This record gives sequence, C-alpha cells and structure tokens, in this order.
Amino acid sequence: MRPGVGVDEELHTRRLLLRRFRASDGPALHDYLSRPEAVRFEPYPVQGADDCALLASQRAADPDFWAVCLAGGPLVGNVWLHRDEPASWLTWELGYVFHPGHWGNGYAFEAASALLTTCFGAWGAHRVHAECDPRNTPSWRLLERLGFRREGHLRANASFATAPDGAPEWQDTYLYALLAGEWAAPAERDARAGIDEPAPDKP
Repeated sequence: MRPGVGVDEELHTRRLLLRRFRASDGPALHDYLSRPEAVRFEPYPVQGADDCALLASQRAADPDFWAVCLAGGPLVGNVWLHRDEPASWLTWELGYVFHPGHWGNGYAFEAASALLTTCFGAWGAHRVHAECDPRNTPSWRLLERLGFRREGHLRANASFATAPDGAPEWQDTYLYALLAGEWAAPAERDARAGIDEPAPDKP
C-alpha cells in the first residue's frame, strides 16, 4: 500500500479524527498558527489569514500532512509524517503543531500514536525520526513518552531568525528516533500520556 491513500485517508482514535487537510481549513489553521506561542519553535513566524488560506490549499494536496480534529468537533492541530529518501530505507520524519488552547489534553500523544501505528504496521516503516529545539521541553518529553530515543544533540546547527545587527541567531537541535522493533501498541503506552503537547517552557 502506498502511504497516504485508500484506507489511510482517515484514522480514528478514542477522541480524535486524523484526516487529510481541506482547502477550507484556512480559518482553523489561522486560529493556531497566528499565535506566537504555537510557532515559537517552528522555522516560520506567525501566519496571517491569507498565509493560512494558501497553506490549507497546499496541505490538501500534500499526503505528509494530517489534520487532527476532535471527534465531531474542530481542528485542533496537525501532524506531519514525511517519507525520507531513498524510499528503500523505510524511514519517516515526524513533526507536530497543536492549538495552545488544547495543550495538556494528551491529543498530540494520541494522534502521534495512531499515525506511528499505521506507519510501522500498514506502511512497513523501519525507522521514524524527529528533531526538536532543546528549549521545547514538552515536545521532547512527548517524543520520549512515545518511545523515541535521544540519539544526538547538535550544537548551534540551525538558524531561523536574525539578531538586530543581521547576524544569525543559532540554536541547538535534539535528534530522536524510534525503530519498528521498539514500537509498542498504543494501549501499552496509555499510561505515559499526560501534558505532552509541544508547548513552550513555563517561566
């Protein structure tokens, strides 16, 4: 089965629906991507309404993006799962962004668990990896609750902003990964769910 088609158009969990983005999702995207706290650790700034309308159209055509909705309710975030090249390595990269108003409910854990189960099961993944800013403690704690191992700490390896003098502002990156043999069924991980959303550090 090619990832992202057929039976995998929708994934259901106890509380959530993971589906493909729609061009009409622009306002829902804007509701969280316009919030500084939601994009603090993302490689892009807050997004305007027109930006989100374009993003919704682009994501509707991109099988890597999954819209995460409450069952019978609104869109509360998104998960990104991208297949790396070469395809024969059976490796994917995971990412996620959720609405700050829904942090602390375990939705990121629940959504990521469902997608990882599909990735390792139906898609035959060998390895899934993820990166995050070390300052984003809830994000790397989420990865560890999901069973990911920290494989590295890159020092001053990326820059997504500039200082007033125009110099790049460098940041570190944590590298995480999870192998197929290390993935357990979501039921075995339920006890790990907690405040697992990718929120910024509390002051």
